[in-house]
Amino acid sequence: MTSLEAVHMVAQQLDESGVPSSRVDAEILVAEVLGLTRSALYSADTQLSEKHALRLRSLVDRRRAREPLAYILGEWGFRRLTLKVDRRVLVPRPETEVLVERCLEHLRDRAEPRVLDVGVGSGAIALAIADEHPAARVLAVDRSADALAAARENSDRAPVDGRIEFRQGDLLAGISGPFDLVVSNPPYVSPEDFDTLEPEVRLFEPREAIVGVGVGAEIARAARAVLAPGGWLLLECGDGQAADLAAELERLGYLDVVRTRDLAERERVVEGRWA
Repeated sequence: MTSLEAVHMVAQQLDESGVPSSRVDAEILVAEVLGLTRSALYSADTQLSEKHALRLRSLVDRRRAREPLAYILGEWGFRRLTLKVDRRVLVPRPETEVLVERCLEHLRDRAEPRVLDVGVGSGAIALAIADEHPAARVLAVDRSADALAAARENSDRAPVDGRIEFRQGDLLAGISGPFDLVVSNPPYVSPEDFDTLEPEVRLFEPREAIVGVGVGAEIARAARAVLAPGGWLLLECGDGQAADLAAELERLGYLDVVRTRDLAERERVVEGRWA
């Protein structure tokens, strides 16, 4: 079987299992098995050996069971980084790249900013900020020991020169500032909505990083005690939640509150400045 025949076969199998983007996933899985890029699949129609075919079947079975592609590959791209990901942490998402972009905009003119990342997970936000602002120092907090272990592993792979401190804790409990910026991608899916999520999320990703009500507002209340004057709070939120969260920031005394849309034109980032 050639690589292109394999792509066609895998795409059909994934499509039958209800996998979104079945053709793209098929290309990625066949390329992974052959050690090629996706584009190289079409420039060099390689024959699959028996060993290749066995490994491909194993990976395809996992994807047909709706295991996230990132977990199957063991790593996922996020901005300029390649992060190790597994069931200890959420798969980094494009909307979180927008959150990081907004953080970097506020940090651009600060010489040595101090940043707090609440709920570090894989380390995507903390590592991207430290990578793209070479003088930023980040305190990264998570209640999950497993998530912190994953973030530390990713820190060892990233060019951040030890500028990230990892600490286990519940939100901002025991944290003292001042910080120039507090950022979080908190749990924001209601328990009622959890069962409606895609199987990739519902069956595989850590529930404690997904399900939460009012966590963003709780972080906003606590962040007032640790933000430096003029410091910024940035929060990711669920689709349809930005207006209420922005109103809460204004009620708490934040200024210049802004809602930012993701690439799908959904308001997913809320930010405000502490006076």
